[in-house]
Amino acid sequence: MQTRRQSTNGNWDSPEAHSDSDERLANGLGMFSLGLGLAEVAAPGALAEFIGVNDDEKSRTILRSYGAREIGTGLGILTKKQPAGWMWGRVCGDMLDIATLGMAMSRPEADKTKIGRAIGMVLGVTALDIYCAQQLSNKSEEDYPYSEQKGIPVIRTITINKSPESVYSFWRNFENLPRFMSHLEEVHTDGDRRSHWRAKAPGGRSVEWEAEIVDENPGRMIAWRSLEGADVDNSGCVRFERATGGRGTVVTVELEYNPPAGALGAMVAKMFGQDPGQQIAHDLRSLKQILEVGEVVNSDASIHESMHPAQPAAR
Repeated sequence: MQTRRQSTNGNWDSPEAHSDSDERLANGLGMFSLGLGLAEVAAPGALAEFIGVNDDEKSRTILRSYGAREIGTGLGILTKKQPAGWMWGRVCGDMLDIATLGMAMSRPEADKTKIGRAIGMVLGVTALDIYCAQQLSNKSEEDYPYSEQKGIPVIRTITINKSPESVYSFWRNFENLPRFMSHLEEVHTDGDRRSHWRAKAPGGRSVEWEAEIVDENPGRMIAWRSLEGADVDNSGCVRFERATGGRGTVVTVELEYNPPAGALGAMVAKMFGQDPGQQIAHDLRSLKQILEVGEVVNSDASIHESMHPAQPAAR
């Protein structure tokens, strides 16, 4: 059984709510690997000068090989569902980098000031890598209870000061979803269990799919999956649980999706700030504001491309 802990604002959230920072850190370190790797491959001479080692053919060859390693590790972190192994790969690479710099410092001609600075920088990144790898390693397969599609998982949670029944009722009317989901353009229901969705995609495009409800517990849970021919295969569920101490409803979204360009497309979307995990987190904050105060306040919405119109709160 998963436990919940109380956040600084008094809300009770599930452990998934506190994993967002770990995922963002992993994505950031993955992009750092890509950037460093490209620099090592494309400009090994300039990098050798920066870290204080000899700019000769041997050093350039070593830096290029390390750059290829960094690029591969970065791609692994950004494209894999569970990147803990790739994060530990970064830790091993850090150890190799520190050992290499230590050997370089022992040479008489070495610029010990620059190499010392480089070692300090690597040690700082190593600490982040170890922390992130440990956090990701604590997640098991049970943290990803998705369908057989085995796509890219997203879990986000928020506490809303409304009853589970009222939050469920608002969400169950799927045509309400574009009111707080910034990536959705429209949803049309087709009977009680089927619906048609159209959403924004990277590059100004739109994607569409048909979905059906596969399981439902009124007032507590809705589970869905996309149907054959969807532009974006996706499945998941949203749960509405009464928060401890009468603090409202804990809403948990568990989503798995396969982007049109696969894992590479997901990586590109993350790099351009269109990660569905970030979108869902923002959307849940917007839902909370709509249901609690009747509108999305400017301080939250203004950092996004478009503002949500004020909407009446569900009773």
